[in-house]
Amino acid sequence: MLGSDTTPSPQERKWNVLLYGLIVVETFLVALALVPAQLWTRILTGSSSAALDGPFPPVIAPVITALLYLMPSIIGLLCRSWQRALLLATLPAWIGLGLFVVAATFRVGAFYLVSSDHVTANVSVLELFAALGAIGWLARSLLKIR
Repeated sequence: MLGSDTTPSPQERKWNVLLYGLIVVETFLVALALVPAQLWTRILTGSSSAALDGPFPPVIAPVITALLYLMPSIIGLLCRSWQRALLLATLPAWIGLGLFVVAATFRVGAFYLVSSDHVTANVSVLELFAALGAIGWLARSLLKIR
Protein backbone atom coordinates (compact mmCIF):
# COMPACT_ATOMS: atom_id res chain seq x y z
CA MET A 1 0.00 0.00 0.00
CA LEU A 2 1.27 3.44 -0.85
CA GLY A 3 1.71 5.77 2.08
CA SER A 4 1.23 3.03 4.67
CA ASP A 5 3.88 2.05 7.20
CA THR A 6 2.28 -1.28 7.99
CA THR A 7 2.66 -4.33 5.84
CA PRO A 8 -0.58 -5.56 4.30
CA SER A 9 -2.17 -8.66 5.75
CA PRO A 10 -2.44 -11.82 3.64
CA GLN A 11 -6.13 -11.01 3.11
CA GLU A 12 -5.29 -7.50 1.84
CA ARG A 13 -2.63 -8.93 -0.46
CA LYS A 14 -5.19 -11.28 -2.00
CA TRP A 15 -7.60 -8.39 -2.60
CA ASN A 16 -4.79 -6.35 -4.16
CA VAL A 17 -3.88 -9.22 -6.49
CA LEU A 18 -7.54 -9.47 -7.51
CA LEU A 19 -7.72 -5.69 -8.01
CA TYR A 20 -4.64 -5.54 -10.23
CA GLY A 21 -5.73 -8.65 -12.11
CA LEU A 22 -9.04 -6.96 -12.89
CA ILE A 23 -7.18 -3.89 -14.13
CA VAL A 24 -5.06 -6.00 -16.48
CA VAL A 25 -8.09 -7.89 -17.85
CA GLU A 26 -10.07 -4.65 -18.28
CA THR A 27 -7.13 -3.03 -20.08
CA PHE A 28 -6.94 -6.00 -22.44
CA LEU A 29 -10.68 -5.86 -23.15
CA VAL A 30 -10.63 -2.10 -23.73
CA ALA A 31 -7.69 -2.42 -26.11
CA LEU A 32 -9.50 -5.15 -28.07
CA ALA A 33 -12.69 -3.07 -28.16
CA LEU A 34 -10.83 -0.12 -29.66
CA VAL A 35 -9.47 -2.12 -32.60
CA PRO A 36 -11.42 -0.98 -35.70
CA ALA A 37 -13.95 -3.41 -37.19
CA GLN A 38 -12.18 -3.33 -40.56
CA LEU A 39 -9.04 -4.78 -38.98
CA TRP A 40 -10.99 -7.59 -37.32
CA THR A 41 -12.60 -8.54 -40.66
CA ARG A 42 -9.14 -8.68 -42.28
CA ILE A 43 -7.61 -10.73 -39.45
CA LEU A 44 -10.58 -13.08 -38.88
CA THR A 45 -11.55 -13.80 -42.48
CA GLY A 46 -13.54 -16.94 -41.62
CA SER A 47 -15.78 -15.22 -39.07
CA SER A 48 -19.06 -13.71 -40.22
CA SER A 49 -19.42 -11.70 -37.00
CA ALA A 50 -15.86 -10.31 -36.79
CA ALA A 51 -17.01 -6.76 -37.64
CA LEU A 52 -19.54 -6.76 -34.78
CA ASP A 53 -17.95 -8.96 -32.13
CA GLY A 54 -14.24 -8.74 -32.92
CA PRO A 55 -12.30 -11.80 -31.81
CA PHE A 56 -15.10 -13.06 -29.56
CA PRO A 57 -17.72 -15.59 -30.63
CA PRO A 58 -21.24 -14.11 -30.83
CA VAL A 59 -22.34 -16.28 -27.91
CA ILE A 60 -19.99 -14.61 -25.41
CA ALA A 61 -20.05 -11.10 -26.92
CA PRO A 62 -22.76 -9.94 -24.45
CA VAL A 63 -20.61 -11.21 -21.58
CA ILE A 64 -17.67 -9.15 -22.84
CA THR A 65 -19.88 -6.06 -23.01
CA ALA A 66 -21.13 -6.68 -19.47
CA LEU A 67 -17.53 -7.06 -18.26
CA LEU A 68 -16.57 -3.74 -19.83
CA TYR A 69 -19.24 -2.07 -17.68
CA LEU A 70 -18.98 -4.15 -14.51
CA MET A 71 -15.22 -4.34 -14.07
CA PRO A 72 -14.64 -0.59 -13.44
CA SER A 73 -17.39 -0.74 -10.81
CA ILE A 74 -15.80 -3.77 -9.16
CA ILE A 75 -12.41 -2.05 -9.27
CA GLY A 76 -13.97 0.98 -7.53
CA LEU A 77 -15.63 -1.33 -4.99
CA LEU A 78 -12.27 -2.87 -4.07
CA CYS A 79 -10.60 0.52 -3.42
CA ARG A 80 -10.59 2.14 -0.01
CA SER A 81 -10.33 5.75 -1.17
CA TRP A 82 -12.37 7.46 -3.84
CA GLN A 83 -9.24 8.93 -5.43
CA ARG A 84 -7.72 5.49 -5.89
CA ALA A 85 -11.06 4.15 -7.15
CA LEU A 86 -11.25 6.82 -9.86
CA LEU A 87 -7.61 6.40 -10.87
CA LEU A 88 -7.64 2.62 -11.05
CA ALA A 89 -11.07 2.42 -12.72
CA THR A 90 -9.98 4.82 -15.47
CA LEU A 91 -6.46 3.40 -15.89
CA PRO A 92 -7.55 0.73 -18.42
CA ALA A 93 -9.26 3.42 -20.51
CA TRP A 94 -6.18 5.66 -20.33
CA ILE A 95 -3.92 2.84 -21.51
CA GLY A 96 -6.33 1.56 -24.18
CA LEU A 97 -7.04 5.04 -25.56
CA GLY A 98 -3.33 5.85 -25.52
CA LEU A 99 -2.50 2.75 -27.55
CA PHE A 100 -5.35 3.49 -29.95
CA VAL A 101 -4.34 7.14 -30.46
CA VAL A 102 -0.72 6.20 -31.11
CA ALA A 103 -1.82 3.56 -33.64
CA ALA A 104 -4.28 5.97 -35.26
CA THR A 105 -1.65 8.66 -35.77
CA PHE A 106 0.22 6.33 -38.13
CA ARG A 107 -2.79 6.33 -40.46
CA VAL A 108 -4.56 9.63 -39.81
CA GLY A 109 -1.84 12.01 -38.67
CA ALA A 110 -0.39 13.60 -35.58
CA PHE A 111 -3.41 15.77 -34.82
CA TYR A 112 -5.92 12.91 -34.59
CA LEU A 113 -6.16 13.28 -30.83
CA VAL A 114 -6.96 16.99 -30.79
CA SER A 115 -9.71 17.06 -33.42
CA SER A 116 -12.96 18.09 -31.73
CA ASP A 117 -14.98 14.92 -32.36
CA HIS A 118 -12.19 12.65 -31.13
CA VAL A 119 -11.58 14.70 -27.99
CA THR A 120 -15.26 14.44 -27.11
CA ALA A 121 -15.34 10.67 -27.67
CA ASN A 122 -12.16 10.05 -25.66
CA VAL A 123 -13.27 12.21 -22.76
CA SER A 124 -16.66 10.46 -22.76
CA VAL A 125 -14.96 7.07 -22.37
CA LEU A 126 -12.86 8.37 -19.48
CA GLU A 127 -15.93 9.92 -17.84
CA LEU A 128 -17.84 6.65 -18.18
CA PHE A 129 -15.07 4.64 -16.52
CA ALA A 130 -14.68 7.26 -13.77
CA ALA A 131 -18.43 7.25 -13.09
CA LEU A 132 -18.50 3.44 -12.97
CA GLY A 133 -15.53 3.40 -10.58
CA ALA A 134 -17.25 6.01 -8.40
CA ILE A 135 -20.45 3.95 -8.35
CA GLY A 136 -18.42 0.93 -7.23
CA TRP A 137 -16.73 2.96 -4.52
CA LEU A 138 -20.07 4.37 -3.33
CA ALA A 139 -21.46 0.83 -3.17
CA ARG A 140 -18.93 0.13 -0.40
CA SER A 141 -21.04 2.15 2.03
CA LEU A 142 -24.20 0.29 1.03
CA LEU A 143 -22.49 -3.07 1.44
CA LYS A 144 -20.72 -1.95 4.64
CA ILE A 145 -17.27 -2.88 3.30
CA ARG A 146 -14.32 -1.50 5.26
